[in-house]
Amino acid sequence: MRNQQTTLNKMKWIMLISFTVTGCSVDKNLDPSPAPLSSSLNHKATSKITVNPDRNVYFGDLHVHTLNSYDAFTVARVRATPDDAYRFARGESIKHTLGYDLRISGDPLDFYAVTDHAEFMGVPADMIKSSTVFSNHPLVKYARGAELDENRVVMRAIGHANALNKPISPGLDPEPTITSSWLDNIKAAERNYDPGRFTTFIAYEYTSAPNYANLHRNVIFASSNVPEMPFGTSDSRNPEDLWDWMDDLRSRGVESLAIPHNSNWSQGLMFQRIKFDGKAIDGDYVAKRMRNEPIVEITQIKGTSETHPALSPTDEWADFELWTKSTPTRGEDGNMFMAEGSTNGAYVRDALRTGLELQRITGENPYKFGFIGSTDGHNGASPFEEKQYFGKLGRLDGTPQLRGSVPHDSNEMASPLTSVEWGASGLVGVWAEQNTRESIYSALRRKETFATSGPRIKPRFFAGYDFTDEILTEQNAIHQAYQSGVHMGGEFQADGKKVPKFFVWVTSDPSSGFLQRAQIVKGWMEGHESKEFVYDVSCSDGIQPDPETFRCVNDGTTVDLADCSASSSEGATELKALWSDPHFDPGQSAFYYLRVLENPSCRWSTWDAIRAGVEPVRGAPTTIQERAWSSPIWYKPNPLTSVSHVSQKYPK
Repeated sequence: MRNQQTTLNKMKWIMLISFTVTGCSVDKNLDPSPAPLSSSLNHKATSKITVNPDRNVYFGDLHVHTLNSYDAFTVARVRATPDDAYRFARGESIKHTLGYDLRISGDPLDFYAVTDHAEFMGVPADMIKSSTVFSNHPLVKYARGAELDENRVVMRAIGHANALNKPISPGLDPEPTITSSWLDNIKAAERNYDPGRFTTFIAYEYTSAPNYANLHRNVIFASSNVPEMPFGTSDSRNPEDLWDWMDDLRSRGVESLAIPHNSNWSQGLMFQRIKFDGKAIDGDYVAKRMRNEPIVEITQIKGTSETHPALSPTDEWADFELWTKSTPTRGEDGNMFMAEGSTNGAYVRDALRTGLELQRITGENPYKFGFIGSTDGHNGASPFEEKQYFGKLGRLDGTPQLRGSVPHDSNEMASPLTSVEWGASGLVGVWAEQNTRESIYSALRRKETFATSGPRIKPRFFAGYDFTDEILTEQNAIHQAYQSGVHMGGEFQADGKKVPKFFVWVTSDPSSGFLQRAQIVKGWMEGHESKEFVYDVSCSDGIQPDPETFRCVNDGTTVDLADCSASSSEGATELKALWSDPHFDPGQSAFYYLRVLENPSCRWSTWDAIRAGVEPVRGAPTTIQERAWSSPIWYKPNPLTSVSHVSQKYPK
């Protein structure tokens, strides 16, 4: 379709959408210097909203699809609108496409983003209307059909066109439909934004899939100052061109960030050691990537992308909610086959280590990112609660039988391509001064974010040289931590040979399980090689980590699979620690992030089985340990200090 030069030309004339309190309209004046972001946002005044300088915790989902996404509308047969999605997030009930109610059992979410695919946005929904540009398209009869096989024809045609960057029909331009659907999504976000109580972000998904490898990103705009048309794969499948587009908008006052997701499905392409075109990574690339992609999504329905047992063989918890299905790819003969996906370049901890290695070689680190979780729900709703998981894809997995957790009436399991490996995950947490777009977006930018697998665990994580034991009991501990330390997502410099201390404070989700342990995951450079280790730093029930193995003693809590009750009340509602790295070397670059584990609890597939009165499905875990991950904190040695080659003795 369009080549790169056309894309660059497009960026020169792109128009901005400006909103007023009475509605929204397209600004046809091609002003190269639009008004500041704040002036285009005339919602309820935010000056009276309480501001907490020590920051509040807010939970949300920045990855949700509605009927305007081609896959949701066709094979999933979802008809939920963006307004429905925001109603769900605010705690209201909406209908699943199979007719039952969807509602969050706990508290409403604090912020939300509808991220429909830019590619063919709204096109299948447009097909079934009586008089549109697509109403006479040959695919219309399949879009209107009630049978799954009919709708799959549309889905495959669009998916194939997207993956191979080809039109679904020569000469038929989808841009008017995409523009109209994008405007509908914008209006919905504006209608539902309630500063101080509920924040919406105007957003979309950029769905690059070269040879069906996942290079997807969600693009989140800071305000209501947004482009008239989203940048999709018809413009370029190269994410670096997306960043150029974002930079061009930024130069004219339109601020945004992109969030990569499902790196576990990227065939190792998400976090490569080279550019998209195979050239060497340079300083300009690093600056551009970090400017546009400060955070990544590390957990969602289609698996967790923290790490993999093949990459972290000494991490006993590395196999959490992995999606083992390989990515389909296309061979030289044009046929699809299931290739073994690469683990290198596909998981975030490996990327953090790669960033340290590249920094040693080039002086630049392209992978200094923070963490979030989200769901990728395609029902206009977020299925992050284990006990009432309702699947991702409407009629394809909206019942236990369809998702493979319960046998069909014929006593046969569902298709081998079930979604039983998918997880009820996750959420993004931020620490922000108030519940507004400006404040939450600033938290995303500074990477003061964390991911959870679903529960609303609240982790705080700081590093500094001046923390003392008193911080564990002081009432103003958080204020002190902000004053004299670095928060999650930040970086601190060497201070001679001083050893830093890490302040950990985690509180549990009252409606979820007890906390079992808090861990700090460390990655560091030792000579020319990066390494990693996991330390338990706080154990439940007053237990101290073993000083030799750096592990908490397992409290032995088990789960009764008959009713999902825990065998004991062991566990914590709060974990605190002031920890020093026993292997700290001031000459080694390093990163540290906090990982918090709950006691084992029933997985969603086990809950399905209990309600159906059958045994849990074989091949899927019966229990899981819900968890949270903070964004990392980086340690930077003094540039005048030579790189350490000291090999410390870590437990095996």
